[in-house]
Amino acid sequence: MLREKLHIFGILGCVLCVVGSTTIVLHAPQERQIESVTEVWGLATEPAFMCYVGVVLAIVALLVFKFVPLYGQTHVMVYIGVCSLVGSISVMSVKALGIALKLTFSGTNQLIYPQTWAFSMVVISCIITQMNYLNKALDTFNTAVVSPIYYTMFTSLTILASVIMFKGLGPAKSDTNRDRDVWRRHHLLGNISTSQNKGHG
Repeated sequence: MLREKLHIFGILGCVLCVVGSTTIVLHAPQERQIESVTEVWGLATEPAFMCYVGVVLAIVALLVFKFVPLYGQTHVMVYIGVCSLVGSISVMSVKALGIALKLTFSGTNQLIYPQTWAFSMVVISCIITQMNYLNKALDTFNTAVVSPIYYTMFTSLTILASVIMFKGLGPAKSDTNRDRDVWRRHHLLGNISTSQNKGHG
């Protein structure tokens, strides 16, 4: 439809993304049963996850106000970094909002809790930010380069946020497999970035 042709690195990136997704799904641990949105709020407001959110916001602010004006048009990692970091928080909020809606439709109204609306505001803010900088990245750089890098960073940071927020739920073996998946994705990101630099050279 878009009449775009993938070069060898684009094809390799797509294959590795599919393999990585399959690996994560096959080794995904069982999740605990959530009884209310307040339980998710309790997990989201614990010190470890709050520290993660603070670090993410600090890095995003640094990227937006310092690096975007200087390097946004020349380095794809700047725009993608903002999208991926904000996206990791948005996924956790979307998950909380999904749990709230599921419980509400099951007969346990979660809309009476202010936490549900707080998660909704976070989701809206994060999605607007993500779409803004993702569109800038797609307008500036080749889609074949943006897509695999964004997929890799977004997935890696989402897994990290989930492990922190939910305390790495599941058996130790599952945690090991999940950490191994994060390493694989960062390795993939490094390979893609290297190939991009060679292409510009």
